[in-house]
Amino acid sequence: MQLRDLLTILGRRWGTLLICVLLVGGGTTLLTLRMTPVYQASARVYLSTAGAVLTNDDLATYAELVSSPIVLDPLRESLEIPPGTPVEVSANTVGDTPMMVVTARASDGQLAADIANSVGPELTEVGGAFARFGQGQGSLEVLEVAPAAAPGAPTSPNLTLNVLIGILAGLGLGIGVVLLQTFLDTKIRNEADLRAISTRPVLARLKKIRNPQTDSLVVEQLPFAPASEEFRRLRTNLQFIDVTAGGKHSFQVTSSVPGEGKTLTSVNLALAVAESGARVLLVDCDLRRPAVANMLGIPGSVGLTTLLLQRAGLSDTVQQWRDTSLYVLPAGELPPNPSELLASEAMQQLFTTFTRQFDVVIVDSPPVNPVIDPILINRLVGGTVMVVRVDRAGKRDLAQALRSLATVEQEVSGFALNGMPDDLGSYGHYYSKDYKKGGKASRKSKDTQQSGKQHSQDLQALIRAERPGGDTEAQPSQPAKSEHESRAAKRAHRSGADTHK
Repeated sequence: MQLRDLLTILGRRWGTLLICVLLVGGGTTLLTLRMTPVYQASARVYLSTAGAVLTNDDLATYAELVSSPIVLDPLRESLEIPPGTPVEVSANTVGDTPMMVVTARASDGQLAADIANSVGPELTEVGGAFARFGQGQGSLEVLEVAPAAAPGAPTSPNLTLNVLIGILAGLGLGIGVVLLQTFLDTKIRNEADLRAISTRPVLARLKKIRNPQTDSLVVEQLPFAPASEEFRRLRTNLQFIDVTAGGKHSFQVTSSVPGEGKTLTSVNLALAVAESGARVLLVDCDLRRPAVANMLGIPGSVGLTTLLLQRAGLSDTVQQWRDTSLYVLPAGELPPNPSELLASEAMQQLFTTFTRQFDVVIVDSPPVNPVIDPILINRLVGGTVMVVRVDRAGKRDLAQALRSLATVEQEVSGFALNGMPDDLGSYGHYYSKDYKKGGKASRKSKDTQQSGKQHSQDLQALIRAERPGGDTEAQPSQPAKSEHESRAAKRAHRSGADTHK
């Protein structure tokens, strides 16, 4: 994990970091405020004896006596310190001199100063009994050199230091919790999670569409929205991928599991490619749960399966999308053997025709994990785009899908991260006018519309040339009628004729 990935993870879970810092820092502050303050005062004294020189051992003995009950008990009585009140006294010698620094600690600053100043007289009273120079009969004199003064602030606890330590501890705890959550999280939350599974490039970061029910065709309905620009970015990146994929000009769009937005991505990608003036064929190869026709609002009973069964020609099944250069081939009737149809020789011949008559072919295929269909389709197209919806796609599901492709020596061309936050950021002023108002106006100019009409005429001419008999009345946008529909129409015609009679 790189530093950038770590910062991204921490940024996404900043709430956890904040809670940990507030809890630990606040707890440390509260505990510090409830602690009994400790004040420290120091006095400097000079030790002397009559007719003898104090050795280092003598000074060490007196330093120990300062904190013993033989000195502290009389000191408590003289200062009238209540029993149980904590009193701490220590002494240190100053080099090889008979100077000594007496330090006292107490819960009150004045009390600490009084204790430090009272240690010298008390030590004078009992010190002679411990003098070696007089065999226990000498005299010790303790002279006060620098009396102790009452401190203005306690030495402990240090509120500033404790709060800082608490904040750092909370931050460390928060980072640990965030990393633990990340490692235990089974969902793909960002690009860093995706890079941990695969090294294939991210071709687009598709924005979350605000109203997917009404604005599913975002490229056409909201042409100036950031979501539309990301589909154009995906279109541009696929042009580079196509160069390294052998120039088949065909891609399938799939996902690891259902519900990640592959159909929405396929349709909008096809619309974005058609914007450039190229002849685009959008094929719904999901023969189990087709959704392209429903999303575009076109008939879907006649389509790919009708072609495979040779019940209609290409001109009867391909439908032109409005006045554009986009043509749609729905899935048709659902077959009982979709995998066998996709692996058939007829399917290969169809795709050869598709790539010859259209500039770009976009295929909406089923998810990889439930069925084998995407693996079969991948052999027919130039590359595979894997749609990964953040906060929904599972790491294990994606890894399994990639392993399934790798088993047959296939790999995805790249990923399309779907459902990314729609954060305009510093470019908000650029998009706000068109995006916030809806931007329903189409970006197609008159020249583009005329170009689309010309592409339609060219396509019809190519299709007619292939059909036996040269049927000139067939239109790509008119779906073929089934046998049942034909019989029903004949019966209706006879009934009308009898009525007139």
